[in-house]
Amino acid sequence: MLYSICIGLILVASIILILAILVQNPKSGMAANFGAANQVMGVRESANILEKTTWTLSCLILVLSLVATIAMDADMSSNSASSLQKDAEALIEKVNANAATEAMPQAVIPAENAEQKAE
Repeated sequence: MLYSICIGLILVASIILILAILVQNPKSGMAANFGAANQVMGVRESANILEKTTWTLSCLILVLSLVATIAMDADMSSNSASSLQKDAEALIEKVNANAATEAMPQAVIPAENAEQKAE
């Protein structure tokens, strides 16, 4: 239950973080040339708020990710670990089977006696 709530909050915080980053005033690049409208509306205070919002949301996403990892059900993590183990064992068996069937062929070197007998 807590895991699902954390995932939902992470998604919401991520969307808000994306919007906060897109609204920020670009320091350089092509978009900086279109910044004249920002000077009219008073960007200084909003830039500080947007920067604080960005840092707060990124820290919130980090904390929620850790909480979601801790709150993850033991069954969910053990199922993923056992499926990984099964996949690894199947891959090892496949590699061993291929190695046995694809052994390097031995070159046949004719004996000197066979050449002498043919003459």
